[in-house]
Amino acid sequence: MILTRKEFLALTGKSVAGFSLMSSLFGKVFASEKDVKKLLGDAMIEVKTKKLILKHTWTISRNSSDFKQNVFVKLEKDGIVGYGEAAPNVRYGENAELTTRRINQAKTIFQGRDFFHYIDIKKELDAAITDQSCAKAALDIALMDWIGKALNVPLYKMWGLNPAEAPLTSFSIGIDTVEVIKQKVREAEEFPILKIKVGTERDEEIIGAVRSVTDKPIRVDANEGWKTKEEALERIQWLKSQGVEFIEQPMPAHMLEETAWLRERSPMPIVADEAVKTAADIPKLAKAYDGINIKLMKSGGLLEALKMIQIAKALNMKIMIGCMIESSVAISAAAMLGPYVDWLDLDGNLLISNDPFSGVKVKKGKLIYNSKPGIGVEGEF
Repeated sequence: MILTRKEFLALTGKSVAGFSLMSSLFGKVFASEKDVKKLLGDAMIEVKTKKLILKHTWTISRNSSDFKQNVFVKLEKDGIVGYGEAAPNVRYGENAELTTRRINQAKTIFQGRDFFHYIDIKKELDAAITDQSCAKAALDIALMDWIGKALNVPLYKMWGLNPAEAPLTSFSIGIDTVEVIKQKVREAEEFPILKIKVGTERDEEIIGAVRSVTDKPIRVDANEGWKTKEEALERIQWLKSQGVEFIEQPMPAHMLEETAWLRERSPMPIVADEAVKTAADIPKLAKAYDGINIKLMKSGGLLEALKMIQIAKALNMKIMIGCMIESSVAISAAAMLGPYVDWLDLDGNLLISNDPFSGVKVKKGKLIYNSKPGIGVEGEF
């Protein structure tokens, strides 16, 4: 702040041995603790919850939602801002309140740190947050966004990935009435691949509704909806006749032996979703699943997702990157790994009507990357 001559003389006239002068100057220059932290290069973390409104009621085999309460993080240091997002999921015992609490408790991990030591920071986050993976994901995404911006490079480029090689993303159709499913499929006309939610007694009716409108390739996700291996096999054999490419999580995650039995008989690949969260889960799944669905909210962020990709590739497993209901922050972050995998299901931001950010776009199923640094998002925090 620049003082006029009049202001300076007024201040010096009131000072005794300079103490009052310094006090007044610091009071003017450092208007808040936030300003002091900025000057000292300390990290500042802000947390906000935003209500994301779904365009349609979102129904899967276990629940329905009309909106989601996602938690957003703004990480600032040295004039650089990184954004992150958490999408709490009841399947894993998560909610916005507890997620916010965990993020706030972890703030001290970032104080006085060199952010380029992000591997060490990840270790501390893993130890500090054990019950809200999405909270770790929000901080991890914000940190890596900050790193990319500090280097002035998109994360996909930092990791040596070519965005042109990213596979097409599918577009998800939730469980609904026959007429609404038909409407949703028509609305998704530009997408060459659909993912259909199944796992109920209405599976044949749901697929029939889809097939009455389109013959494009479809993938299905049962979300642990089938409870016996015999039921799962019967459903999968019928789905194969309907042009389905693969099935995600046909049975509950704990039914590993039953899924291995199913895999030996299945005419299509079986992909783990709820059964896999982090890299440590993958080796034991290799006998029962052909692939895994990595979600940043399950893994706890980009760094763990990178590790998961490498382990899955070593085990010759297929890899999908998926999502929860998320804004463009988390979707764009996940897209940074898109060129590294076999399948994409990154449409969470397309299912909401009030995305507060913009980033990676989608055109006819193809991800359209920008050249902005970090995860490439901008918007209103």
